[in-house]
Amino acid sequence: MQWTFLTDIAQVAEIKNQPGYSLIFKHSTRCSVSGMAKRRFEMDWDAIPADTKLYFLDLISYRNISAQVAETFQVHHESPQVLLIKDGECILDASHGDISADEVAEVINN
Repeated sequence: MQWTFLTDIAQVAEIKNQPGYSLIFKHSTRCSVSGMAKRRFEMDWDAIPADTKLYFLDLISYRNISAQVAETFQVHHESPQVLLIKDGECILDASHGDISADEVAEVINN
């Protein structure tokens, strides 16, 4: 699997409007907990169906996009955080130690 980097605020609207599943991983490059959560997620992400679109947001560099994600999907900002989007709606959000590729895969597969 491979990340698509969120670097343009217009991408948030694209995610909102696309069918199927998308996942946004919000990452703080200054936080060791965030780095650990990202590594753990990437070690297990093969459990996630291959057609799931994976987006990576460096929220230090793109704070405005992070704010737009929170507003668009009506979630409280956390870092690190994953948002699972289905048909434009956030159906799962998790942060810190609760971030799990296996849980994301389970939600998608059920």
